[in-house]
Amino acid sequence: MDEKTFRLAEGIVSKTYIQQAEQARKQRNNLIKDLLAQRTLPEQGWDDASIEQFLSELSLMDSNNFLENVGVGEREGRVFSGLVARRNYNFAHGIGRSGELAAEQPKAAGSSLMYKLAQRLALDACRIAGLRGVSACLLLPVATGMSLTLTLLAAKHNARCKPEARYVIWPRIDQKSCPKAILAAGLTPLVVDNRLEGDEARTDLDPVEPLLATHGHAVMCVMSTTSCFAPRAVDRVVELAQLCKQRGVCHIVNNAYGLQSSKLTHLLSEAVRLGRVDAIVQSLDKNFMVPVGGALVASPDASFIEQLSKFYPGRASSSAVLDVFITLLSMGATGYRRLLSERKELFGVLTSRLAELALRHGERLLATPNNPISCCMSLSTFSTPGDAQRGPTFLGSMLFARFVSGTRTVVPTDKQTVVGPLSFKSYGAHHDQYPVAYLSAAGAIGMTLHEVDTFIQRLDKAIRQFRKGGHPSPSRPLPSAAATVVSAEPASSSSSGAVEAPSRPEADAAAADLDFGKEEHDDVADSGCGHRSASAGVVVGAGSAPDRPVVPCHRAAPVVAHSGLAGASDVSVLDDTFDRLGLVDTVASVGSTSGLIDTSIAAVYDVCNSGS
Repeated sequence: MDEKTFRLAEGIVSKTYIQQAEQARKQRNNLIKDLLAQRTLPEQGWDDASIEQFLSELSLMDSNNFLENVGVGEREGRVFSGLVARRNYNFAHGIGRSGELAAEQPKAAGSSLMYKLAQRLALDACRIAGLRGVSACLLLPVATGMSLTLTLLAAKHNARCKPEARYVIWPRIDQKSCPKAILAAGLTPLVVDNRLEGDEARTDLDPVEPLLATHGHAVMCVMSTTSCFAPRAVDRVVELAQLCKQRGVCHIVNNAYGLQSSKLTHLLSEAVRLGRVDAIVQSLDKNFMVPVGGALVASPDASFIEQLSKFYPGRASSSAVLDVFITLLSMGATGYRRLLSERKELFGVLTSRLAELALRHGERLLATPNNPISCCMSLSTFSTPGDAQRGPTFLGSMLFARFVSGTRTVVPTDKQTVVGPLSFKSYGAHHDQYPVAYLSAAGAIGMTLHEVDTFIQRLDKAIRQFRKGGHPSPSRPLPSAAATVVSAEPASSSSSGAVEAPSRPEADAAAADLDFGKEEHDDVADSGCGHRSASAGVVVGAGSAPDRPVVPCHRAAPVVAHSGLAGASDVSVLDDTFDRLGLVDTVASVGSTSGLIDTSIAAVYDVCNSGS
């Protein structure tokens, strides 16, 4: 409603009331005017009603929402489902054109304006986070891995890049998206193994310069990494940037979730200032708490961003852009600064409390001072001779069963993990010979003190129950039975926790009923969480006494649901319910010579944690 409309309304409703409503409307309009004028994050976040009003006005600027529009083209923004239309705030044309991702669309002035504003807000968020020296950014509608591929392809087709350039020097990080991004771009990774400095896996600079000298113009770029799972530290990005500047080689940084750390943004700013950085790629979901599906590429070179925009083929979905646009308006500069500050403080709380817990259980917090987001606790007393993965893997599954997500249980092993033409030992540990098993956790943006406290409580309780159940401790070895039921409570039939295994026919029938474990799951080893043999089956023990029947896990599920356990948020409910029903949250691995013991939850835990 404009001023004339409000005047007309005064003839229908009392003038005083209409003027008050007009003043309130002007306040919301002023928010939009300030945003269009300043093109930066508003200092205070907007309320939802103001954001929805602005989105409505923007979408009404697109031709698919014109009252008198007649569309006779093949793509007219038609949306069959009203639910889908509302989910997208009636934006239907996406972003970009066939020639350039950032191009304006004649049919969609509102979508084009939204995209350009979102990029301005994202660039301002980079500045607030401490990333200096970048002059332009591009919001891509694909997640970090594919965004790295697009960035590599854009760099490969740069006029300054030699035609023979095909190698990417890549310090190892055990996260499959990284080598796959290189391979998908048609390039060949030259893996630089990390070296151990105390507990940390750090960049070994010694091989980098010889690789640059040996391969010369065939080296397309160096791809370094900032944020990663401990005990790997941030790459030596400043030194790598200086080498790239000296050699005239492109430098792309995988900063997946590093934007939330002031330490990492400072290092990147120094790398930009002192050396060469062509592009910095970061995830939208990990840094701005939006659904997965977008990435932010920032660069000190605006021409590189323009080239990347032109390299993207065709139009793109506006969904990820819309999500981050709404989120940044809602946060505002003040809210974003607060979240960054809280994350930094809570990471200190997480590390100190994890260190205290580790000490209580004969373990230690690994010293990883160059990783400001992730930390890890050793699991040296959880392994047993001949089966090093058994104990740590079981602990990880216990946490997963107790609604603790995001932890990674890594056990160094000689087993090879293959990613394309590459092969790695101890995948997940970032080093072939990492000396100790460990459990990692991250203090990421949005984490709360309640989550830290609850994680420490559940980890402490899981370890204590783990010890009670006949699992290894500093003074008590794990029973070596080929098939063993391991209870969260002490077994009544044996002080060692070993219970008579089901007979072979019973075990085979249960394994067949579950149809589980008939194929080798190679990707389970991505996080170092153990292995599955091709013949392994999993059954749920229906109690700690040997005369109780073995129940396949899908048959036990209705009992659990009926008990009120499903969806329980309090881990004590889980323990009390199993005890009340005479069940134990345990399984036996059967039909396998490896005799790997795990819970039914562990199978889900391993696959879900398999190095995405």
